[in-house]
Amino acid sequence: MNIVYNGEKDGAFKDTLGALIPALLEEDKDVVYLDADLMSCIGTLQYAAAHPERAINCGIAEANMAGIAAGLSAEGFKPIIHTFGPFASRRCFDQIFLSGAYAGNAITVLGTDPGVCAAFNGGTHMPFEDVALYRSIPDCMVFDITDTAMLESVLRQCKDAHKMAYIRVGRKNNARVYASGQHFPLGKGIVVQEGGDATIVAAGIMVAKALAAAAALKADGILVSVIDMFTLKPLDTELLVAYAQKTGCVVTAENHNKIGGLYSAVADCLSLQCSVPMEYVAVEDEFGEVGPQDYLEQRFGLTSEHIVAQVKKAISRKR
Repeated sequence: MNIVYNGEKDGAFKDTLGALIPALLEEDKDVVYLDADLMSCIGTLQYAAAHPERAINCGIAEANMAGIAAGLSAEGFKPIIHTFGPFASRRCFDQIFLSGAYAGNAITVLGTDPGVCAAFNGGTHMPFEDVALYRSIPDCMVFDITDTAMLESVLRQCKDAHKMAYIRVGRKNNARVYASGQHFPLGKGIVVQEGGDATIVAAGIMVAKALAAAAALKADGILVSVIDMFTLKPLDTELLVAYAQKTGCVVTAENHNKIGGLYSAVADCLSLQCSVPMEYVAVEDEFGEVGPQDYLEQRFGLTSEHIVAQVKKAISRKR
């Protein structure tokens, strides 16, 4: 994997989606795109206006959109649906679970602006629990996207995977971590950096913060491995156990509630296969609030400084 992280910003996720979704529709006649009145937010409105038979605005009716997508899947189509994260999870969960997954229908769900990325849209639009909900669905794949290179690879694979998939991704810029045009195997973690003193397992916007934390720790003589666990389900347990054994402690970093999120998934795995000291950086058992993203990251402890502190705490507990 070609790692190009230097702290600089990537292109906006919405710009990638605005180009990629129309490209998938043009390349594959079976792909159908449905949106809950948010096409203007991810740049697909112009394409939809010209191709209403391929891109359907279902209005602010997310449960209905999920039901339509399930029906399209049952007829052999490959539906991609989009709305903001809370509405892609909480609001249409029963339809996704029953009409989608339980009935054996494949839907690729894009949930944008998850967690603190919702910023000024506030607590009502700030899902910390979306990962926990989707991880509870049998045979459902769950992804937390790091940058635009990853987004393109994952979305292209999901539309052909014949499974339920939830892709949580921001709309604005995040740090660029990977070179463009790479393939990201679904279900496999990515070792972004090697080190023997601790392992940081991160996902989504927290991968760049984990790398910034690793640089700060190196200045203190602490060398850490950083794993991008972008596939939250199925988890790459083989890689996780190998690095837990290698470094003797693990810290997870995520932009979700730790209950049911990455921390829960990693803790479940390691408690059975390789028990080591664990700490976490995640949202506690609380709701979101209104504010700029940098304020919210401080408010909920989603910072590189917090990762540094938790790594040192985990190392202090090593046997």
